[in-house]
Amino acid sequence: MSGKDERFIVEDAVRKTAVLIEALSWIRRFRGRYVVIKLGGSALEEEAAVKSFLTDVIFMRTVGMHPILVHGGGKAISQAMNSAGIEPRFVNGRRFTDEQTLEIATDVLANQISASLVEEIQSQGAKAEALHFGTRNCLSGEQLTLQAEDGSDVDLGHVGYVTGVDQDLLAEVCQSDAIPVIPSVALDASGQKLNVNADTAAAALARILKAEKLVFLSDVPGIFLDRHDPQTLVSHLETQRCRALIADGTIDAGMVPKVDAALEALASGVGKVHIVDARLPHSILLEIYSDKGIGTEIVK
Repeated sequence: MSGKDERFIVEDAVRKTAVLIEALSWIRRFRGRYVVIKLGGSALEEEAAVKSFLTDVIFMRTVGMHPILVHGGGKAISQAMNSAGIEPRFVNGRRFTDEQTLEIATDVLANQISASLVEEIQSQGAKAEALHFGTRNCLSGEQLTLQAEDGSDVDLGHVGYVTGVDQDLLAEVCQSDAIPVIPSVALDASGQKLNVNADTAAAALARILKAEKLVFLSDVPGIFLDRHDPQTLVSHLETQRCRALIADGTIDAGMVPKVDAALEALASGVGKVHIVDARLPHSILLEIYSDKGIGTEIVK
């Protein structure tokens, strides 16, 4: 081995050590804290990205954090409905959920996506448990009622919102060193299943648990001042500026419910909210355990 090669090996080792030292203070700070991570339906479609992301989650659990996964499955549900010959119907941006749609949605969420996430975590040598209506239920909810412009009720079918979380169950699972995996389905007081929005479900979970962090993993790197210019990614936002960016249309479309959920969580005691790209290798570790991060963090 040449002297040049030896210097390269030493310099590379020093760089890696510096990364570990930088992460150390964050590891100490977040040890024993809850972090709620919402994995979006689009991010679930790339197998390599999911494996990388779950490796990050296992790292977080190994160094003492309590990561909790909440997931949706919008595109997978729509594909399953198309295969069944049912055309998805949306009302005010929410999926209309009749009995047949509910059956398909809950099967995809619980029996397919949750099960596959648990299986992948276990294949990487860690523990995980799916918490839902078919195992041990974690989310309780009520039916969501919206109003039309004329004041009449809008029928969304079996669509709800999260009103409660089984905190004792989550504490038990986390203390057993397992990673909870929770699909966006809640049960009402009568045991009726409700299709809930995964963004707002994750925010409600973080709010009730007073989580240290709420992380939205999606297929975008964060919030842009100009979505067509990657140089305009904003790394840090406060709630007041978020509201201004929503008001002037800079934050729009599918990012609005994420940011609304983030602001509600922050107002209720969640430490920080992060929006990061799940397709980037180890994006969640870079965002949480480094000084600069790579996505957008929102603070109160």
